[in-house]
Amino acid sequence: MTKRTLIQMYREEFTGYTLHKFRQDLLAGLTVAAVALPLALAFGVVSGATASAGMVTAILSGLIIGGLSGAPYQISGPTGAMSAVLIVLAQKYGLPGVWVAGVMAGIALLIIGLLRLGRFIAYIPAPVITGFTSGIAAIIAIGQIDNLLGVKTAASDSSAVKLLGYFKGGYMPDWHTLVISAVVMVVMVAWPKKWNAHFPSSLVGIIAATGLNALVNWPVAVIGAIPQSLLLEDRLTFQTIPWGHLQEFIGSALTITALGAVESLLCGAVASNMTGIRLQANQELIAQGVGNLIIPFFGGVPATAAIARSSVGIKSGGKTRMVSLVHALVLMASMFFLAPVMSRIPLAALAGVLVVTAWRMNEWEAIRYIFRNRFKTAIITFLVTLLATVALDLTQAIMMGALLSAMIFLNDSASMDIQIQEVDPGKLRARGIENAGHCRHVRVAYLTGPLFFAATGNFNEAFANITDTHVLILSMRGVPLIDTSGMQALNTLHQTLRKAGIVLMLASVQPAVHKMLIRGGLEDQIGAENIFWSADQAIVDAEKRGCMYCAA
Repeated sequence: MTKRTLIQMYREEFTGYTLHKFRQDLLAGLTVAAVALPLALAFGVVSGATASAGMVTAILSGLIIGGLSGAPYQISGPTGAMSAVLIVLAQKYGLPGVWVAGVMAGIALLIIGLLRLGRFIAYIPAPVITGFTSGIAAIIAIGQIDNLLGVKTAASDSSAVKLLGYFKGGYMPDWHTLVISAVVMVVMVAWPKKWNAHFPSSLVGIIAATGLNALVNWPVAVIGAIPQSLLLEDRLTFQTIPWGHLQEFIGSALTITALGAVESLLCGAVASNMTGIRLQANQELIAQGVGNLIIPFFGGVPATAAIARSSVGIKSGGKTRMVSLVHALVLMASMFFLAPVMSRIPLAALAGVLVVTAWRMNEWEAIRYIFRNRFKTAIITFLVTLLATVALDLTQAIMMGALLSAMIFLNDSASMDIQIQEVDPGKLRARGIENAGHCRHVRVAYLTGPLFFAATGNFNEAFANITDTHVLILSMRGVPLIDTSGMQALNTLHQTLRKAGIVLMLASVQPAVHKMLIRGGLEDQIGAENIFWSADQAIVDAEKRGCMYCAA
């Protein structure tokens, strides 16, 4: 598919745009806003910031990122995955650290998009993403235990340590808080799916819990005052940027960059399957970069595309990026006109929303698939990534999962299949070749798999004891690529065979491999006359040349 500019995408979206389509976008935007409102409040708090910061992030993401997005269906804002990264960062550096790392990540995303490197993000294996998502879900749930129980525990850099702390210290739950949390979770679980499309269960649960608390007036913690402004008092400024200590935030910025890119492109892949409209990945990364570069200067937190909100927009009949803009404007109106009501929402209610959301974040279908079919490699990768995410730094978790997958891939790829066979005259006759296959000193080796550094040991071992042979034919139809190590192994085999008086022939060489043979000078050494279109041609030529073995 050809790359499209943002102007071309706008033309395609809005050519023939009618009042009817606008009504569809308007209704979809209202529905998305209803879903996004409780999540924006909750993810703002769980990020280590405030509910106001979550609202500002959702509004600006809808306007800026939605306007520049690489597809009409992408809805961006604060997400659970990003919140799990930010809470650790906030505990270590405070909100200024979150903002600085967010700006650095925005610059990185912008550069990746401008350099058109978005395709490389897709190279992270699926089990790593699944394990990382489940780990993040666990971090979110563990991080909300305090608000669920109405207790206060010491902060920790590790969710695993945080969880163990509940079993060591005798914390007494507050029953008022437990009831508020339970109301929200019961409503979200029991709310019928068909109703959820028109009125989201999370919003219903928060309304019910807030209404209950207003009636009984229990002493539970609430969100507190929400500023009726997009420009928050606590925000990043050029004067507050720690210019001399930016290196401290590089690791966190890279984590935010990787997570923002992966989640946004994954959202685009899911939405693309639903709509048939392909995401322009590099444009999406540019949009995410610009948004995350600007949002911290308003007091918001890093954002990314959200699968749940984008799916709601599509299922609600949204047609263009007007859905994102409408949802942002509705959230803005809510912030200005409903701030007094939202300020009375109990934190326990938001905790209930987050715990249910964390449970639903897990890719249960993918998890069941790999365990049901007992894919050992995928299971190990999933579990290692999950445990590393919960116990270690999130950057380390991604690196460990990707490294483990790479090691397993290399191990599997290194097992090159090599079948050495004598020529079968019957098979040749079946293909219409009558005068070949009578010399038992011609051998054909069928190679399957890439011939690269990890496979050279297997390759060398397979041909270590070639005897009673005057021609060895390597059928390389199943060899998609060869690297310099593979070239050296092939050259060594050729030199060894030549000293023993054995001719090496190549057949069915893939174009990419053939190109490497030419560049490395191996075609000249082996001889262009010894490279054939098929193994059959090589066999016929070998027997035409004749040798002392055949004459014997």
